[in-house]
Amino acid sequence: MDLSTMDAKQLTKLGSGACVMLTMHFTVQLLSQHLFYWKTPKEQKAIVIIILMAPIYAIDSFVGLLDIQGSKAFFMLLDSVKECYEALVIAKFMALMYSYLNISISGNRVPDEVKGREIRHSFPMTLFQPKKVHLNHGTLMLLKYWTWQFVVVRPVCSILMIALQALGMYPSWLSWTFTIILNISVSLALYSLMLFYHVFAKELGPHKPMAKFLCIKGIVFFCFWQKLVLDILVASGIIKSHHFWLDAEHLEEAIQNVLVCVEMVVFSVLQQYAYHWAPYSGDVEQKFKLNKKNE
Repeated sequence: MDLSTMDAKQLTKLGSGACVMLTMHFTVQLLSQHLFYWKTPKEQKAIVIIILMAPIYAIDSFVGLLDIQGSKAFFMLLDSVKECYEALVIAKFMALMYSYLNISISGNRVPDEVKGREIRHSFPMTLFQPKKVHLNHGTLMLLKYWTWQFVVVRPVCSILMIALQALGMYPSWLSWTFTIILNISVSLALYSLMLFYHVFAKELGPHKPMAKFLCIKGIVFFCFWQKLVLDILVASGIIKSHHFWLDAEHLEEAIQNVLVCVEMVVFSVLQQYAYHWAPYSGDVEQKFKLNKKNE
């Protein structure tokens, strides 16, 4: 393959494809280690779902780049796939934290040592909740509902958006309405996760919860904020299409997809640290050494 004979379009796709392959490499490497040291299925199932977020985002963006001149409905469908998976990941992250703490909401199992612990709400939640509440089964249930509402709201909004777009009934004001609803929903879910972390920071310390959370939050916020910045740059005329093979609207989608492909390489590397397999390897290694001695 002679790179000198390739045009900008081909080089962009080649570079993005290479980023997808790197993301897949690091993710499969981490995934295979977890599967080999499959010691705590309840926790590791959640971890597997979480670490698959990076390659799913990368592949989804690369597909969009291959057909960059597709319709708005096509791009909306791709965005919905990523964002619905994001909702699942947030729910699984909360389930992972519960597992670390041996908390079961459905089984009404809350360790006595954490009952009564003080929770401090910040603005604007103080408009709806007391500034200080004490931890019990009810408050934990509320944090769970705040997280899980996004798991429901995101797919419902995606289905409605795609259906209305296909029917030609998707004016700009409705697009902004969905955007506001989804931003409130995801903000509430992330707020509940941060609150949960602050309450149980000491107990969760050995499990590197902040690193785990930042991997998820980083993917979500990088994608959201850079999309918003690109919208502003296109609307203000800073990003123009006269040097490219695309119009401004599709150029914005192309830039977003390329950036996501590159960023997912970084996050797949960070996940190697945040979701490392080492905590699950002890018993397996001991059994392996014991078998060697017996032989």
